[in-house]
Amino acid sequence: MKALVEALRAQGGILAESVHADGNGHARRGDLAQRAARGPRATGHEADYELLLELIIEGSRLHYGVPQFVRTDDADLALLLGDQLYALGLARLAALGDLEAVAELADVISLVAQAHAAADSDLADAIWRAGASAIGWGASEAYSTAKAGARAQRAGTHEALVAVTVPALRDARPA
Repeated sequence: MKALVEALRAQGGILAESVHADGNGHARRGDLAQRAARGPRATGHEADYELLLELIIEGSRLHYGVPQFVRTDDADLALLLGDQLYALGLARLAALGDLEAVAELADVISLVAQAHAAADSDLADAIWRAGASAIGWGASEAYSTAKAGARAQRAGTHEALVAVTVPALRDARPA
């Protein structure tokens, strides 16, 4: 929590002013990001991966759920701050040179948006877990097929995403 709060406050401006590190959600925080950062693709950069995933997950919470650390009563501002957090996380990932993971997270962000537009929060959670799995452990052909199923809104996509998620992430909480 400390690294995330410090990173948010370091941005200054409205984002920094909107940070509330009152412990609300501390027990849930990082479950998915922490676990994904333990994957072999993140070796040597675990703290970096955990932080950038937390930034992006908090951005998603600002868009679709209940943010844990950034609070605003203005729905439009929440969307803008969420976009800012997406960009900050992706920029950190690009700085690590992991362009494959940048592409995966871009897919996760768009597929989660599609799932929420269809009012399917269970699918959105499965997308997050499978995407984090691909970032921490690497993507597979089965994962690519599952993402295509999500894009096409095919039946059985949720199950396909669960099947490609590493066991360490199957019960992780993205939101």
